[in-house]
Amino acid sequence: MREISTDLCVIGAGSGGLSVAAGAVQMGAKVVLIEKGEMGGDCLNFGCVPSKSLLHASATGQRFKEGMAHVRSSIETIAPHDSQERFEGLGCTVIRAEACFTGPRSLIAGNVSVSARRFIVATGSRPRIPDIDGLGDVPYLTNETIWSLSDLPEHLLIIGGGPIGMEMAQAFRRFGGEVTVVTPHAILGREDAEAVGVVRGALASEGIHLREGARPVRAALDGENIQLTLESGERISGSHLLIATGRSANVEGLGFDAAGVEVDPDGIVTGPNLRTSNRAIYALGDVRSGQRRFTHVAGDQAGLIVRQVLFGLPAKLKEAHLPHATYTDPELAQVGLTEAAAKDLYGEKLEVYRVDYSGNDRAIATVRAGHGFLKLMVLKGRPVGVTIVGPDAGELIALWSLAISAKLKMSQIAGMVAPYPTLAELNKRAASAYFTPRLFENRKVNWIVRLIQKLVP
Repeated sequence: MREISTDLCVIGAGSGGLSVAAGAVQMGAKVVLIEKGEMGGDCLNFGCVPSKSLLHASATGQRFKEGMAHVRSSIETIAPHDSQERFEGLGCTVIRAEACFTGPRSLIAGNVSVSARRFIVATGSRPRIPDIDGLGDVPYLTNETIWSLSDLPEHLLIIGGGPIGMEMAQAFRRFGGEVTVVTPHAILGREDAEAVGVVRGALASEGIHLREGARPVRAALDGENIQLTLESGERISGSHLLIATGRSANVEGLGFDAAGVEVDPDGIVTGPNLRTSNRAIYALGDVRSGQRRFTHVAGDQAGLIVRQVLFGLPAKLKEAHLPHATYTDPELAQVGLTEAAAKDLYGEKLEVYRVDYSGNDRAIATVRAGHGFLKLMVLKGRPVGVTIVGPDAGELIALWSLAISAKLKMSQIAGMVAPYPTLAELNKRAASAYFTPRLFENRKVNWIVRLIQKLVP
């Protein structure tokens, strides 16, 4: 068996693992990168890239087969950046095999034994399959297998009302298929309820059947169709079934008992510095317990780990500035606290401001005004949360992530200048709305202005 001793061993070549490996090796560290599946991980091969490619294709009038060809093209274009060849060119030792710890500072991957000063576990997550009677006896799709479809499903049943379910519901409906979403809870249940209402209305107007509060208890074949029986006794049939009920951390088979790494039902337990119960082992991304499972979150955590393992500097996880978005039409984006969460935490000290897309000239000019809005939560002159629902919400939210991260004051945000006409003016208007009552509805300000007009020649 071949033996390797290295500074850093990264397990998992998804976005987080690749970011750590690339940063570390280019700064002079010896790096071993282990991946048992596809380079690029879930985001490139099954998640963000294919889903956003399919959404784009469905929104631009392409046929289903053209859309799937666009998905493959997008993956193929990005893949070289995440490839084994690129990382070997950077100086990493890449091992394509399954890793298993044999001790606190050692593991085996294929026919290679690796010892390292530090290990980074970035093995990601997989689709969580719900416990539904008979589900194992019917063919179903997940976000990993849906890309193998060659023909448009006549009627796609989707179990799950989260971002994946909603995005795929809209894409397949726009390609011309019938779509029914079945979810025991409200769709996008963790988001601002008012913003979800805008998305819900848009999806329903396109003919997507939303069965919220409906719990499937049994799945069975009904001829060539798949039939779901709901808790109420009602039965729904469709040609295909997509399971979109969340994610489970990939922790199996990694030998964490031998490594002394604590794992709970949700994933690897870490401290705020991303260290596990074994000080030589860190974990990042979807595999962490309690993790917000987004690609950009894993990327942010990669930077924290590089700071610690390469430079010996302290770093702790901060999440208030981490945004996320659901890429339906309209998009729904959030950073920081929702209105409900902020009111629960801060009570009457909280100020809430809202500006509508219907008042934005760019939205009007491009026939995109709709019913979207930006909602801003402010505490003591600083933003603590922003909700945006409408076109390009995922782009607009980035400014507010910076504002919260840098602890900017509302006066600093109001000082930004956006090109005219752009949707970015919504951000400017929201910041300006904070000052409206302070400037235009303030008697003291009015008195000062009148006095100055009399005294200044």
